[in-house]
Amino acid sequence: MAYPSKIVTNPITGQSIKFIQTSRDTQGLLLEMESTYQPHSTEPMPHFHPQQEEHFKVLSGSVSVRLNGDLKVLNAGDTLTIFPNQVHSMWNHSKEKTVLNWQVRPALDTEYFLEMGMGLAQAGKVKADGMPNLLQSVVLVTRFKNVYRLAKPGPIVQKIVFSILAPFARLIGYRAIYREYLD
Repeated sequence: MAYPSKIVTNPITGQSIKFIQTSRDTQGLLLEMESTYQPHSTEPMPHFHPQQEEHFKVLSGSVSVRLNGDLKVLNAGDTLTIFPNQVHSMWNHSKEKTVLNWQVRPALDTEYFLEMGMGLAQAGKVKADGMPNLLQSVVLVTRFKNVYRLAKPGPIVQKIVFSILAPFARLIGYRAIYREYLD
């Protein structure tokens, strides 16, 4: 369970997240974090958040952002707001560590989604790019569709394919919530 000062890390990508204010602290209004990206990280899969707004402030370093297909670079002191349904990805293209303040409104269950992703990476249950395999991803994305959606494939294809794969994935043991990653 997320709490202020808890840090979760993906050892494959090198990204770490320190929780500052959690959903419980703010009655669900805000999840505030400090995210650290290691140098030369890779661009993650483009995604969007259907009900949430994200606000980023670069505390140190610089970060690349692809927002609705356009690439921009943010440097220390720069801010960016990403509105619901805006497709985006963010990574550190530079040779120095980057630190961001990251706020998500409303919090919903984003902290659980992040803890699951980082927990899977810590347990060695991710591919070389730091992402879970297809069946684990299907279970996660299905469970957390209120806070995270992939930009591709399109929503109809995702709905059809995920509705077929998710029951099979759960049947063979994949879960969306692993209690051991909440400690």
